[in-house]
This record gives sequence, C-alpha cells and structure tokens, in this order.
Amino acid sequence: MVRSRPHVILSAAVSVDGKIATKTGDSKLSSKIDKIRVHKLRSKVDAILIGRNTLQRDNPLLTVRHAKGKNPIRIVLDSKGTIPSTSKILKTCNKIPTIIAVSKKINQKNFSRLKQFPVEIILVGEKKVNLKKLLFYLARKKIKTLLVEGGGTINWEFIKDDFFDEIIITIVPFLIGGKKAITLVHGNGFSLVVQSSKLKLRKIKSQRNEIVLHYSKI
Repeated sequence: MVRSRPHVILSAAVSVDGKIATKTGDSKLSSKIDKIRVHKLRSKVDAILIGRNTLQRDNPLLTVRHAKGKNPIRIVLDSKGTIPSTSKILKTCNKIPTIIAVSKKINQKNFSRLKQFPVEIILVGEKKVNLKKLLFYLARKKIKTLLVEGGGTINWEFIKDDFFDEIIITIVPFLIGGKKAITLVHGNGFSLVVQSSKLKLRKIKSQRNEIVLHYSKI
C-alpha cells in the first residue's frame, strides 16, 4: 500500500529574532559550516521542494555541492508557471530531474513555455497548488523523503495542514528586525497555541557560533 505522503522535513536558517530574510529579501544567513550540513541532508533525501517566492529571491540550484552524494529531485511550487526561463533550475533541468507543480491558474503561454524544457509539469489544484494531492502524487512516484526549503508562506502551508514530520532549524547569530522581514512561518497563523502541532526536541547541536535544533512531531 502506498503511503499517503512522503516523510517531510522542514529546514531553515533563522536569525535569533526568527527571521529567514531581511525586509529587502536578503536571505544570506547560512555559514559555510551550515551549508555543508544542509548539503549532507540534501544528499540523503529523495526530493527537495521550494516555492516560487524562494526561487525568485534566491535563484537556487538545489543541488548537492558542499558534500558528497546524489542530487535530489527538485520540485518547485509555481501555481501560474511563471518561473523564469533563465533560472538556474530550468537551465540545469536536463541534468537533474525537476518537477514544476502548477494549478489551473496557469495560462497557455506559460504552459507552452515550460513544455519546451525537460521538466515534469503536474497540475494539482484550482487556484493554487493543492499540497495534499501533490504529496500523494509524490508518494506514488516512490518519493519517500521530502526536504522543504521553502519560505515562510510555504512553511505555513505544510504546518497548518499538518503535512510535516520533522523540522530542523539553525539559529544564526543575527538580529534582523523589521515588520516586513520574512519570518520562519508566515500565513495567517493559529489563533490558539493548542492548535499548533506538538514537537519533541530530538537533538541540539552546537556548531561554532550557531545552534542546530532538530524537532520531530509528536
């Protein structure tokens, strides 16, 4: 029997005051030592996922470079299919398996443009990508472990629907501030603390001037 979804790990580097990027979108928080740790983690999962906003802000490759190991399948949530043709992900999709998850909001122009690339385009959702359907589809593709390196909005989507199993956070020595700075979890948020998922601290790791917190869901 196919599991309804992969094992999902949320991962992020966070400032002491809970920000993952500044008000201008600068998200260069990770140190070299933490990049190595994250790339080792990437090499152990089947797939890695980000949202359209993270792609636009960081233009990442989502590959394993600072450690030995295989590249995971790359997944981008992009409801309208507006990922730039010049993005690093599309420019390397002939070498690394890539999935673009879109919704019915995508227009024919963007759909036709993406079809020119060797990517897998999956339509899951009406106005936005339906995570439940996407995760079930990924499970059917035998993707057992999924690493989510999305921004605050993507993190909230996984958290509010309880579609995650672990969360690994590196606390970095910065104080960023700002009402418009991006936090670890955006979205509407829970009204009551008791509505939040219960977490258990599995591991604390000190790496130079940083702390890595590893929680699993109870």
